[in-house]
Amino acid sequence: MPLCDYFSAPDDAAAVEVLDQPGGPDASGLDVISLKGIDPLVTMTSLEAILTGCSYDEASARPRAGQTLSSPDHESAFIISVSATLQEALASASHDRMAEAAAAWAETDELQAYGITTEIAREVLVLLSGLADRAGGGQRLYCWWAL
Repeated sequence: MPLCDYFSAPDDAAAVEVLDQPGGPDASGLDVISLKGIDPLVTMTSLEAILTGCSYDEASARPRAGQTLSSPDHESAFIISVSATLQEALASASHDRMAEAAAAWAETDELQAYGITTEIAREVLVLLSGLADRAGGGQRLYCWWAL
């Protein structure tokens, strides 16, 4: 299961600098949540489609959606951006909306492959929502993805 640490940083350069930190984002002093198996490409794009009511293709075409910011030659991990649309949707989601989204998200093939239930999906959404809310207007969300 891939390691996926989601974190906030002021900009792309600061996010990519995390790769130079032994221990990844946890050692960087940034706001971080660790989520195994919640990949920044397919899984998060599915979440964005569910939360915003758009299609998967629309969500994947948005600026910064799953964009690799670090060099593909880096050996240990990658830094992937999270779209501003998803960040905003997470920050503004009500508890009722998160519960609805968690049920739909848990039905996706990606989450079912890891045995993620609706309850676990809801817990993940609460963590992601908190991270997005704390990031506010001055920070962006990223994923440190180690396969």
